[in-house]
Amino acid sequence: MPAQPLAHRLRREREWAGGIREVRHFDRHPTDTSRPYARGVAETEVYDLRVTVERIEGRSVCGLAVGDYFELTESSRVRIPEGKHFCLYALSAVLPLLPAKQRKLPDGDWLEQDNLVACPDPDERVIMRIERLAQRSIPTDELT
Repeated sequence: MPAQPLAHRLRREREWAGGIREVRHFDRHPTDTSRPYARGVAETEVYDLRVTVERIEGRSVCGLAVGDYFELTESSRVRIPEGKHFCLYALSAVLPLLPAKQRKLPDGDWLEQDNLVACPDPDERVIMRIERLAQRSIPTDELT
């Protein structure tokens, strides 16, 4: 069966949707954008985090040393101590885990129990530890 022209398909979708009273996203939340996405939640609890180089099992080509760290504070601010650096590749290995570690997870969740991350460079094998420092309340309106 040949594909229908776009204009014809759109007309059919408009006719089909004519009886819909409320449009919702796939996650079932209304599309009303006048209120924050987290509807009715005034504050969100998040942890400040510190990611520290715990050990180096290979050779450190990037210049990191045991004890080097960066902190993630106020939900989205990355802080590296003055005069220090943090390897981009080591950072990229740990970044996807940080939003989850900022929140309280169920006790049985693997990420609540695990806190070690390895750099993707097999010659270096930099092992980093994610630590929760302090919990803070942030107005939900200020979160992205």
